[in-house]
Amino acid sequence: MMALKYAVLAVCWLLIFIGEQVMAAGYTPGEPYRFVDQQGRVFFTDKPPHDGYVKLVKTWKGWQLPVMSGDFARNKRRYQPLVHDISRCHKLQPELADAVVYVESFYNPDAISSAGAMGLMQLMPATAKRYGVHNRRDPQKNIEAGVLYLKDLMVMFDNDLELVLAAYNAGENAVKRYGNRVPPYQETREYVHRVKQRLSLAGGY
Repeated sequence: MMALKYAVLAVCWLLIFIGEQVMAAGYTPGEPYRFVDQQGRVFFTDKPPHDGYVKLVKTWKGWQLPVMSGDFARNKRRYQPLVHDISRCHKLQPELADAVVYVESFYNPDAISSAGAMGLMQLMPATAKRYGVHNRRDPQKNIEAGVLYLKDLMVMFDNDLELVLAAYNAGENAVKRYGNRVPPYQETREYVHRVKQRLSLAGGY
């Protein structure tokens, strides 16, 4: 029994050693490609079998569709007017919601983060529940909940844009926990910077 235990340990250490050597050699997995068929089914591969696959790009949020891809342009044309209409309906600056959607999902209604956020405005399950959204994949419901959340954060943080954006990214409790300051999370600070940058390009705030 003891011999078997040591044999298993030896195999484990061997696998770890091999893994370290592979990493040291600079091995990286193939770059992912994405394809959506006529039924709306999404497929991923690192070896595209035909030209219909779109190569994803590595961003600070993970693998995303390239900004200038046909999918991005088509999605933006389709959903940006909806973002603006819903924002105006709730008296939120359209450019702000537009900047958030751009940074959150690149206007991809099927975007899903590793944390479980979903859709154009990357709603977490708790946020969707707060605003009565049962289907986070519904673009209109997703946008409306995101806009309402931004509106509530504006009230909560006295229209302080940096705190509003930090709260949208990290949660309002994180902002409060750090004394109503932007939390010292690299992702959150970068997120605030990117949304403000996008907003300034659109002439907002």
